[in-house]
Amino acid sequence: MSRVFKLRHFTRWMRKTELTDAMLCEAVCEMSRGLIDADLGSGVVKKRIAVPGRGKSGGIRTLVAANKGNRWFFMFGFSKNERANISDSEKEALQELAQDYLRRTEHQLTQLVAEGALQEICHEHTS
Repeated sequence: MSRVFKLRHFTRWMRKTELTDAMLCEAVCEMSRGLIDADLGSGVVKKRIAVPGRGKSGGIRTLVAANKGNRWFFMFGFSKNERANISDSEKEALQELAQDYLRRTEHQLTQLVAEGALQEICHEHTS
């Protein structure tokens, strides 16, 4: 069974966008079929998400910690009109963060959800 999460920082940022949890869940479905935009290494993948009226090229970029199987963590996002990409130091920090979350046990993840550090989504979309 897949588990999909949003980090607290990502959830706050997402409120200022047109993204919905359903759009994130659809992105996870696409990624689980191998449709990612870039593998940045150390468990970090980049996924573009189309925004209504702008398509994928003008949409949102998300950086996701993933084991490409049953764990997905939306960590960081930005609009293409906000910035072109992330810096090398941001990439390294996200890779470290990804490894930290991907190492967590099921119990630790449940605890982080209870504490509000993570929000679990896509319950009805996972298999």
